[in-house]
Amino acid sequence: MAKSIFALNRPLTPAEMSGRRRSLVRLGLAWLAMMQVMMFALPGYLRVEAGPNDSLEVLDWAIFLMNWASLALTVPVVLYAAWPVWQGVGHAYSERRLTMDIPVATSIVAAFIPSAFATILGHGEVYYDSVTMFVAFLLTARYFETRARQSVQATQGGAQLDALCQPLIVQSDRVATVFILVQLAVAFLIASYWWLTQPEHALSVLVALLVMSCPCALALAAPMSLAATHASLAAYPEMNDAQRDVLFARTRRVTLQNLYGALIWHVLTMPLAAVGWVTPWLAALLMFVSSTAVVINAWRLYAIPADPGRSAHAATFQARAQS
Repeated sequence: MAKSIFALNRPLTPAEMSGRRRSLVRLGLAWLAMMQVMMFALPGYLRVEAGPNDSLEVLDWAIFLMNWASLALTVPVVLYAAWPVWQGVGHAYSERRLTMDIPVATSIVAAFIPSAFATILGHGEVYYDSVTMFVAFLLTARYFETRARQSVQATQGGAQLDALCQPLIVQSDRVATVFILVQLAVAFLIASYWWLTQPEHALSVLVALLVMSCPCALALAAPMSLAATHASLAAYPEMNDAQRDVLFARTRRVTLQNLYGALIWHVLTMPLAAVGWVTPWLAALLMFVSSTAVVINAWRLYAIPADPGRSAHAATFQARAQS
């Protein structure tokens, strides 16, 4: 019996095992670097101009050292942990199509390059905590997605489940593509406005909007629901046709809930980032929260559905008994 919506009915191939190990190494590196960089960023959060001059000098020196330490930890995250993102950008360019790797790569570059220059020059804002947090949360969401897709591929649900999978995945990908186009255009327009009015805040707003333009929750919507359906079929092989019909109907409903719920979440939080109320690290956290909500909602499908035929028979029997 399947114990998880990520359970497989087959062993992983050598290529899949190798890919999984690399994903876990990248994921572990990103999370370790994120936690350490967040600690290094603490002096910058504590700095206030109202303090004594000697205290400010010590704190500025600590911030200088911590920025260099953060840079050293962020470089392997950008170059190694985020390597699948750069591969995705290369594939998207060669195929002349837009994928979610485009806004992800743009977000990383827009946050990392100015931070590196600020560290070298010794002044300016740095966003290493946002970069490492974004990559860690992104890789976590993508690991969920990969396991979910492998789970769906392993399903022995027959032609009926196959007919359910493809339209939902196509619809999810279409919505994510349109969202990326709109979000990128809006992000650069709003950042341009900030650059003309308050240029010191333009980069922070742009990075936050670009981080929020990553449709991780949208990409998870269909695979997670279908993985939960697969787990239910594997856990309860004695399902009859009526129960399968109920399960597949619930799968469509939950998938659409995840898809458009994540879209509404992005639309509602985007104005907060546009006015500067959402920092880049908070935008990464919001992205992770929306992805987690998709996983939790999809998990509701991992249960044996009620038999409508039995329910109707029970209702008729109860009505006769009462009469």
